[in-house]
Amino acid sequence: MAGNDIGIDLGTASVLVFVKGKGVVLCEPSVVAVEKMTGKILAVGSEAQSMLGRTPGNIVAVRPLREGVISDYEMTEKMIKEFIKKVLGFRLFKPNVIICIPSVITEVEERAVIDAGTQAGAKRVFLIEEPVAAAIGAGIDIAEPNGHMVVDIGGGTADIAVISLGGIVESTSIKIAGDKFDEAVIKDIRRKHNVLIGERTAEEMKMTIGCVYPYQEEKTMQVKGRCLMTGLPRIFTVSSAEMIEAFEEVSAKIVEAIHSVLERTAPELVGDIATNGIVMTGGGSLIYGFDKLIEAKTGIATRVADDAISCVAYGTGKALENIDQMQDGTMNLTRRRQMMF
Repeated sequence: MAGNDIGIDLGTASVLVFVKGKGVVLCEPSVVAVEKMTGKILAVGSEAQSMLGRTPGNIVAVRPLREGVISDYEMTEKMIKEFIKKVLGFRLFKPNVIICIPSVITEVEERAVIDAGTQAGAKRVFLIEEPVAAAIGAGIDIAEPNGHMVVDIGGGTADIAVISLGGIVESTSIKIAGDKFDEAVIKDIRRKHNVLIGERTAEEMKMTIGCVYPYQEEKTMQVKGRCLMTGLPRIFTVSSAEMIEAFEEVSAKIVEAIHSVLERTAPELVGDIATNGIVMTGGGSLIYGFDKLIEAKTGIATRVADDAISCVAYGTGKALENIDQMQDGTMNLTRRRQMMF
């Protein structure tokens, strides 16, 4: 049943679901709200996210994925099940599911993803590496003998890969991405203003005035938090220049990882990358000036892909067309030439 096959971009910050023949039909935060005593799910996705930091003692809102991998297996399984039910409704046939994973993952973590997908109601589970799915979703022809570099910055991991002839030649996956930028903002505000802010406020600041390269005109934003001296609410103003300082260490580590992959890449492929440029995908790539920063540090033209957040999901959707050539739960599918795009 063609419309029954789905692709899932199982991210630390959000989950995107691609249904064959329909496109990306769901984009929800990776959050589950459950009742402590019974384990009953009260809300999933956006509704559960609005409960973060605001729940009474008997309700807990959790993010079941941390740094790109499953940290709470049971919650992840329930979350996937809810999302599959939401996009497919009642169904007679179980769907085949392709799930995205970081390019560097242990066998135990890989098995946890496969088991969670199976327990959530999938007929068969296939895995695809995030940078490969991102490259396909960004419109790169990965089958050609031509080197392309993809930098996919999600919520929990930044995946950097050089792709040629349908497979990953060199790659790294670092647990430094969107969540680390949020943590950096919280630490910086605490240090400079002696005010405590929550994760959601930090994320809002990142999206509104966050940057790793100076804006042409400086931006400011009013922020609400709790003064650590008095314990009372406090409203203050933060500038985009402060955000550059807060993000400096995190962005430097991502640039360092890109340098590291380039150093290990064959000269011919580096030459291809210099011609083709670096393509950025994922929500983290939308932080203002990230492409400019990478271009300045590497000397290689860098661009952010169209619809960067959905690239991995679209790539997974295109992989559904080749699902008959894939092996259940196979890791490093592209390297084993299980898929021909």
